[in-house]
Amino acid sequence: MERFCAHLMRTRRLARDHERRTTSAEALIYWSMILLMARRLARPRPQRG
Repeated sequence: MERFCAHLMRTRRLARDHERRTTSAEALIYWSMILLMARRLARPRPQRG
């Protein structure tokens, strides 16, 4: 959970509450999670054996 919150705080727009609509804030959270998962999937996997 701490890593998740740290990732959200690293995205600067989510650290400030300037959004008037909750839908735009929700969209930014989804975008942040998409970036996080894309980086995780693009990471080379260690070789077994």
